[in-house]
Amino acid sequence: MSAERGGCGPWTPGGQVVLAEGEVTTDVARRGVRSWVRREGRLTPGQARALEGADGHRLLRPAAADLPLDATRHFGRVAPLHLEIGCGNGDFLVARAEANPGDHFVGLEVHRPGLGHALHAAARLARDNLVLLELDAAEGLDRLLPDDSLTACYVFFPDPWPKKRHHKRRLLQPAFARLLWRKLRAQGRLFLATDWTDYHAWMLEVFENSPDFLNALGPGRDAPRPAWRPVTRFEQRGRRLGHTVHDLLYLPVGKSVAGA
Repeated sequence: MSAERGGCGPWTPGGQVVLAEGEVTTDVARRGVRSWVRREGRLTPGQARALEGADGHRLLRPAAADLPLDATRHFGRVAPLHLEIGCGNGDFLVARAEANPGDHFVGLEVHRPGLGHALHAAARLARDNLVLLELDAAEGLDRLLPDDSLTACYVFFPDPWPKKRHHKRRLLQPAFARLLWRKLRAQGRLFLATDWTDYHAWMLEVFENSPDFLNALGPGRDAPRPAWRPVTRFEQRGRRLGHTVHDLLYLPVGKSVAGA
């Protein structure tokens, strides 16, 4: 839900993404096309303190050797695992983690002011059940988590890249949908939301034509807005502009329950 919308992939100490030789990545990553642009902005003092004080447990910038993330070892217990791609300021993710202290939550973001805000907000959590990663999803999700590990994945208000010549930059491409299917458990859930009509149609095109997903509400149908999804500033801005917010819910198909 960030302005840059979305993040994951291992970083060197210099901040550059390292791709392993021969690694299979999404079409976007393989073409060297990013689904986000770093419009950094200025860190507030509170955001800067939160980033500087991050202890390596709440905020990870893993090298390739640290992946995949072992959530059970990281949190010290077995629990359902949730992933938000592009967690922005953490409004949704922190609220979801607070409401579900028995589950694990992972948020990916590349926008440092957003990460700082999310870290500051996460300090109120009574349970240590949330970790943030400064990573780009298109380039690193394949290595970040094991297959069949996610109970739920959330992609809310990704960058719509409205100009046709920029559609190749959109995160939700057929190859990325296949990657999401691999990471979800057999009974997992994929939640999507956008306030751009054209991107809504794009999402439907990608997922309705995917053999890996089933629309939980029926072919081509939107889902009701989940009561637990807070109205973020991006959604508020979209509504002020007269945009219609579309929620979609997809279920992975063709997966063995034994792998769940």
